[in-house]
Amino acid sequence: MAKIDQIVVLLISLVIISSWVPISHCAKKPVMVARREDIPYIKCQVCEKLAQHLYLQVQTKQDQISPKKISEYEIIEIAENICNLKKQEADWILKIDIVEQGDRLELVEQDSEGQCNSECKTIERACQEVMGYSDTDVAEYLYKNKPQKDSLVNYLCNDLTKACSTKPPPVPKDRSPGEAFVPKSAKEAEMEKIMKSMEGMPGAPGMQMYSREDLMNQNFGGEDADDEDEDEEHFPSKLGKVLRDKESTKIDWKEKITRGIQDTGKQLKIHADTAAHRIRQWWGGKKAGSKKNSKSSKPEL
Repeated sequence: MAKIDQIVVLLISLVIISSWVPISHCAKKPVMVARREDIPYIKCQVCEKLAQHLYLQVQTKQDQISPKKISEYEIIEIAENICNLKKQEADWILKIDIVEQGDRLELVEQDSEGQCNSECKTIERACQEVMGYSDTDVAEYLYKNKPQKDSLVNYLCNDLTKACSTKPPPVPKDRSPGEAFVPKSAKEAEMEKIMKSMEGMPGAPGMQMYSREDLMNQNFGGEDADDEDEDEEHFPSKLGKVLRDKESTKIDWKEKITRGIQDTGKQLKIHADTAAHRIRQWWGGKKAGSKKNSKSSKPEL
């Protein structure tokens, strides 16, 4: 029974955390898209960066589990995620700025992660085009051959994908320049890593994180949110209303958030206790049925 109680408590904790974080979905942020026309100018450089970071991540994983040998499946998992900005393996993309250098574009790696704008999405798209269906092939090559970094770059970018087989064309003179690189704060970068690590957990799909200032300035639910009484019965909507209600400045907003989480936790605890009770009843009935069947199966003397 102790294991069942531990599982129930864990589920309660996950749902409580996810119940207040996803309110940021209500915030309307501009959606950045990749500039596909830029991909031919950066494809080779993206492939080289991709191979270098793939090599480093495999080495880091090996160091973490040493002396155990990294499995081919673990390498495949890294290769599958390294071009997906929703995964931690693709965080390297956030540190790259596309810089105009005459008639060419150059990928310049920065010291910190930046805001993900259209340049970030363009690099992600180029990375995905380079990798394509080659993730298992490059993973097998890494696992069996244990190559050096330069050998991996040559294999991926020249032999396997041909991304660097031809020289990139010159950039048109009338090309619109990209956005300036805007670094993230260390706190914002850390919170995004937490959200990515929670991706895929029960009750926590596709969560995003914004700063307190972003939350205070957003109009959660739109102008007609006050008329939606049904939605206000749920905690996230209540929290959104509290954060945007300018007349509630006399009340500590942190206290309201804490109170809302506590109320949500109480309701979840009631449901969890009910579920645990049903599980115990089911388990007890199953054991009783097994004993009964065992007795009835004994041969008569």
